[in-house]
Amino acid sequence: MKNFKMFGVMIDMSRCAVMSVEGLKRFLSLLKKMGYNCVMLYTEDTYEVDGEPYFGYMRGRYTKEELKEIDAFTASIGMELIPCIQTLAHVAAIFRWGTYGNYPRDCDDILLTDDERTYELIERMFATLSECISSRRIHVGMDEAHMLGRGKHLDIHGYETTNSIMKRHLARVCEIAKKYGYEVMLWSDMFFRPWNNGKYTIPKREVPREVIESLPQQVIPVYWDYYRTDEAIYSDMIENHKQLSKNTWFAGGAWCWSGMIPFNRFTLESMIPALKACKKHGIKNVIMTMWGDDGGECSHFSQLPSLFYLAEYAQGNTDEALIKKKFKRLIGIDYDEFMSIDSPNDVMEYMGRPRNPSKYMLYSDYFNGFLDYTVSDGIGEKYAVCAEKLHATAKKSRRYGYVFDSAAKLCDVLTVKYELGVRTRRAYEAKDVEMLRSLAENEYVKVAKLIDIYARSFERQWFVDNKPYGFDIEDIRLGGLIRRTDACRRRILDYVNGRIDRIVELEEKLLPYGEKGETIGFNNALSSATGNFW
Repeated sequence: MKNFKMFGVMIDMSRCAVMSVEGLKRFLSLLKKMGYNCVMLYTEDTYEVDGEPYFGYMRGRYTKEELKEIDAFTASIGMELIPCIQTLAHVAAIFRWGTYGNYPRDCDDILLTDDERTYELIERMFATLSECISSRRIHVGMDEAHMLGRGKHLDIHGYETTNSIMKRHLARVCEIAKKYGYEVMLWSDMFFRPWNNGKYTIPKREVPREVIESLPQQVIPVYWDYYRTDEAIYSDMIENHKQLSKNTWFAGGAWCWSGMIPFNRFTLESMIPALKACKKHGIKNVIMTMWGDDGGECSHFSQLPSLFYLAEYAQGNTDEALIKKKFKRLIGIDYDEFMSIDSPNDVMEYMGRPRNPSKYMLYSDYFNGFLDYTVSDGIGEKYAVCAEKLHATAKKSRRYGYVFDSAAKLCDVLTVKYELGVRTRRAYEAKDVEMLRSLAENEYVKVAKLIDIYARSFERQWFVDNKPYGFDIEDIRLGGLIRRTDACRRRILDYVNGRIDRIVELEEKLLPYGEKGETIGFNNALSSATGNFW
């Protein structure tokens, strides 16, 4: 890389989807050709740990043999594999085994600090990873521990500041890491939130001396930010981090964590300014995080355009025409045509941050659809146009056609379903019995079939890229959606045929969703609508 020593990706393997070894090899081979030279596998519990049979149990964890195979492969193509784990928060999955007392919990998803069982577990993590992965760098997480010291720790030790607990815990982790020759990296937000009313991103200011002293000199903070489009904001935070360490890494975001569809466009809108700031302030090491919130449904192969563009930009190529030409040479699909994979979410404006209508309106309920408040007329027609273009691309590409096929069939569903709840409610409010009958006998029947067709395509995509673990959750979600579609259809027919005298859910007034009536649609909205299964 022209401007960076390390330029890589971090792939989330902890939210249902765990890439298969073969899928990961295919993906990393492409990244290497683009110019990436390191990869972090984000594994909260999805890796085998000696002496911990419940760690990653039934979650598709990588075995020791698989980790060794991945490590050997990355070395063979000139990439560095860096473990990226959690040693404080974000370990909710291990707490599900309530009868297994070896995982001491403070509260929420946070390990109990100052408990020897915690450090015995962390030592076993390090020992296993040290055996399987050759890199002597390790990312130990420690982000977003918002309730640190507020649970069992408070009962045992009384109140302590977050900073004092973090300092002591980090010292213990570093002590263990030193035994295995590790250079420690960690997310930096918990070194900003406690003294800034819980906020991480702040204007340039002096960092308190006690905070600086709480971070050992040998520990590398990783500044993460995926949301800004203003270079000045990144610059301010880099300057703040330089007070903590001159060796700070930057972690940007390749947007894939809001459903089945990526946000390649916003990845570039947010990361180009970030890379400019990194170059300006001498940040030498950058990774692009690829999170999998709420199911890991998005195929990482759908992100190839933005990942390629960022790699070229990092190497000093800012000629967009040349970037697109080189992309087609490598991938075999026109750059702009590949970018149309974003189109299922591009039916509405971002309004400051990506919205994911292709997911939240897929799962929005026909009768209890509070997100119908966000629906505008004519969006279904936009999805029909998207579907036509995506189907055409799917037929062209032998290597990536399965990704476009899944996106196209999702658009087929939304062509009908996006406005179906609104149309049902309007017909009910107008007492238009014949319209309700027509919807039940036509659109509801059609959309149930389209959901099933989409589910089968999505299943193929999943098994091409990932291990089978986690797909049960997607199966339950989509299967439940089909079942719910039929249940609503039957209720409507009961109403129009006089077997019931009302559909009470359709009499509920829709209220604005979001703060101050803002129409938003993120995973929190989806979780409210369908439940958060992972």
